[in-house]
Amino acid sequence: MVHRNAALAPLAVLAAGAAGAAYLYTTNPHEPGHLLPQCPFRLVTGWLCPACGGTRMVYDLMHGHFSAAWADNRLLLLASPFALALLGRWVWEGLRGRRWQPRTGRLAPALILTVAVAWTVVRNVVQPG
Repeated sequence: MVHRNAALAPLAVLAAGAAGAAYLYTTNPHEPGHLLPQCPFRLVTGWLCPACGGTRMVYDLMHGHFSAAWADNRLLLLASPFALALLGRWVWEGLRGRRWQPRTGRLAPALILTVAVAWTVVRNVVQPG
């Protein structure tokens, strides 16, 4: 089934991401005093959430600092290509006039949640030796 406006949502997400990336490129999140979002989980608990460090990671990637991006958030860095592939597919299908939603197995949400919780515990409790 072809939908005329199937591309609106993915293109809006892509445009918002590009605008955010353009702002972030000139705004160093390693330095205080910038207008950047704060993590609500960290504000409430004091712990790093699974995505904490993502803003710094993207900044470091855009500036070619791959080891710094790895230090910012390893799991998010490893997951980024998959997220970008999903976004690319969503945009591609939207441009072709098709609404697209990725299909996952029944265990995928539980696996993602388990990995996120484990990563949260590891990065907050296990200290690097």
